[in-house]
Amino acid sequence: MSREIVLDQWLQDVLGAPDVERLPLSNDASFRKYYRIVLHERSYVVMDAPSPENPSVFCDVALMLKSNKVKVPDILQSNLSQGFLLLSDFGDRLYLKELNEATADKLYQDAFLALLQIQACKGSVPEFDKAFLSRQMDVFKEWYLERHLDIRLLGAQLKLIASLLDTLIQVIESQPKVFVHRDYHSRNLMILEHGNPGVLDFQDAMIGPITYDLVSLLQDCYIAWPRSQVEVWVARYQDVAQKAGLLSKNISREEFLRWFDLTGLQRHLKNLGIFSRLYYRDGKAHYLKDIPLVCRYIRETYQRFEELKPYASVFDLVLSEDNRVKCAP
Repeated sequence: MSREIVLDQWLQDVLGAPDVERLPLSNDASFRKYYRIVLHERSYVVMDAPSPENPSVFCDVALMLKSNKVKVPDILQSNLSQGFLLLSDFGDRLYLKELNEATADKLYQDAFLALLQIQACKGSVPEFDKAFLSRQMDVFKEWYLERHLDIRLLGAQLKLIASLLDTLIQVIESQPKVFVHRDYHSRNLMILEHGNPGVLDFQDAMIGPITYDLVSLLQDCYIAWPRSQVEVWVARYQDVAQKAGLLSKNISREEFLRWFDLTGLQRHLKNLGIFSRLYYRDGKAHYLKDIPLVCRYIRETYQRFEELKPYASVFDLVLSEDNRVKCAP
């Protein structure tokens, strides 16, 4: 029996309806699929999370977030053995669709307040550590440098990449540790009638550096803002985080911005690998069009910090004019 038939039978059982029509929604970067169902003038979202996805983690993290008043979908019904969830529907008003110069200030202010709620969550989730960050750098090397750019890495280059990772790990480990969403950006935030924003795609939450989600939000892979405006927002977030007691008031503007930029560099390198893997392994070509913006963030950060100059040859590989043309689909 096909997975879709099993899903439809489960939906008919839990909704008490003989015929349920599933309308496909946009799929994300995982193996999960999402559908919308409208029944008796009420709308639902269905998550189909086949192995190796683990919907029980989604449920656990949802409870952690909801306990701290973060707006996440309600889990209305579940079949964890099959990987099916029936969720409340936040609608279609993605931040990405509605962010512009007129709306951004208010929408980001709302996102900062929700982020503070997320960061203050308590619960058992994995922690960022060197092994985890090394695996992310391996994805960058294997899928972006070696597969996408067709570069055969030499011993000296591998040593430099390892040294760069050590530099970034030191920055990450020097920051306060908080609950981290890990994909807190404009495609995972929804505009709601009340309690904006709704937060999606949180199942990969970890304990990690305080700037990680802020980078996801303000150096978004899908929408970019002038650097001067980003610095204003970073400072605004720093103020509210300090008032909330999540960040010491002894941390200067300069140090916090350095944390933000260098944590962002680690995330952007990882994303180059992820986007390349989504294309070559999973056949999701549309992520290639987001690589040039990620390369721009990396270039700007590299040029901003003298401490990154020893890694010039690594960044030359990532950002050279010859290779950059391969960043477009």
